[in-house]
Amino acid sequence: MATLLRSKLSNVATSVSNKSQAKVSGMFARMGFQAATDEEAVGFAHCDDLDMEHRQGLQMDILKSDGGEEGGEPPLEGDIHYQRDGTGPLPPSASKEAGVCSELSGQGKPKITAWEAGWNVTNAIQGMFVLGLPYAILHGGYLGLFLIIFAAVVCCYTGKILIACLYEENEDGEIVRVRDSYVDIANACCAPRFPTLGGRIVNVAQIIELVMTCILYVVVSGNLMYNSFPNLPVSQKSWSIIATAVLLPCAFLKNLKAVSKFSLLCTLAHFVINILVIAYCLSRARDWAWDKVKFYIDVKKFPISIGIIVFSYTSQIFLPSLEGNMQNPKEFHCMMNWTHIAACILKGLFALVAYLTWADETKEVITDNLPSTIRAVVNIFLVAKALLSYPLPFFAAVEVLERSLFQDGNRAFFPNCYGGDGRLKSWGLTLRCALVVFTLLMAIYVPHFALLMGLTGSLTGAGLCFLLPSLFHLKLLWRKLLWHHVFFDVAIFVIGGICSVSGFIHSLEGLIEAFRTNAED
Repeated sequence: MATLLRSKLSNVATSVSNKSQAKVSGMFARMGFQAATDEEAVGFAHCDDLDMEHRQGLQMDILKSDGGEEGGEPPLEGDIHYQRDGTGPLPPSASKEAGVCSELSGQGKPKITAWEAGWNVTNAIQGMFVLGLPYAILHGGYLGLFLIIFAAVVCCYTGKILIACLYEENEDGEIVRVRDSYVDIANACCAPRFPTLGGRIVNVAQIIELVMTCILYVVVSGNLMYNSFPNLPVSQKSWSIIATAVLLPCAFLKNLKAVSKFSLLCTLAHFVINILVIAYCLSRARDWAWDKVKFYIDVKKFPISIGIIVFSYTSQIFLPSLEGNMQNPKEFHCMMNWTHIAACILKGLFALVAYLTWADETKEVITDNLPSTIRAVVNIFLVAKALLSYPLPFFAAVEVLERSLFQDGNRAFFPNCYGGDGRLKSWGLTLRCALVVFTLLMAIYVPHFALLMGLTGSLTGAGLCFLLPSLFHLKLLWRKLLWHHVFFDVAIFVIGGICSVSGFIHSLEGLIEAFRTNAED
């Protein structure tokens, strides 16, 4: 009995000490002496909650012991989960919250500012795939411009509601972060009947989008090189093979530190290239074909344009991780607003001036319309960016595949790709090489940038950006939503579903036709 009382007093003292440190840390942070964040406050709140639960469970355990030894009353039902020896079952979130506490109590990982988070979002939605937007205006006219604005508004809104699904209200009425990723949100929506179904669906969609992105990089590399040097006796397929040979070492990647540095430089170069293209278009402003921009749509090809526009805005898949690493998560909404406003303006301006310059001659990749002297220089920079950007989605796709199929504990479908010393096994390396070759085969047999981009945007882009966030928001937070939020979520789900189905069907028809043509040739 004396041992139990000493243990109880020790735990109470530890809890009081931790709570005092948390309050002092928060006080100094408010005075400006420490860069504590709201996420740290949430972590300390979790620690306090766990300490309180532990104390209550310990008291119930003591009562049980007293009752067993001295004939006291038995403990209340359901209050004996927390055993001192650790043999009792923990609640589902206890281990996760304990991990948060241990991480926050130690050396915390460096956080990013709102500007750095905005830079990451900008890289995702302002990449080289904007080169296909003028082609979308070709088949949609002013409606295509409206869709660029509409997609920006919707993607900004769905990104915010997706982050809202990470949080819930605790017993004290405080909003706390209880989930970490898109997969966690999906699993929470499918629980308790199918606790892992949602996460598997999101993982499949993520793998498809990442692999298709890799294929698009190979396609655009072959396309740009072929159009840059038309006099060379090298076909577009041969250029794609050469590009893939350069990319084959990606199978040996263990981390992306070096690649990320080059990717940053290439992103800056891409912004310079966009400015050069716009400057060239402005130099031909006197010849702009305003009469070609009309309120009409090409019924057969416009749904493909919808997929192109949606795909250029996809960033939802990594927003939960990004928001969780911000110094001040409260700035997330403001960051989403200005990044998507800037993207909307730049994309609309780029697409409009490029289409006005070349009108009906606008090609799938707009740089193919440039004069040969400028085109070669611009395209070489774009090819370099594409080749250095390829490892990022490729490595992410490999990680998702290895985690879901090879490293998921007892539920793994295949043995681990890595040996006990951490080295990649031979068959694991073969799998990675096979993925690189698969992207090459797809690029060779379907070398159509716009069709592939439209198909990906209609299939996974619309699902991850429109359908799933609105559905999850309604499922997890419907009791707290205002009527206009419900209306927006339902409208986005319906409109996104219609656009997704129509764009997917038309893109798939175009790809099948292109595949047959290539097979005959």
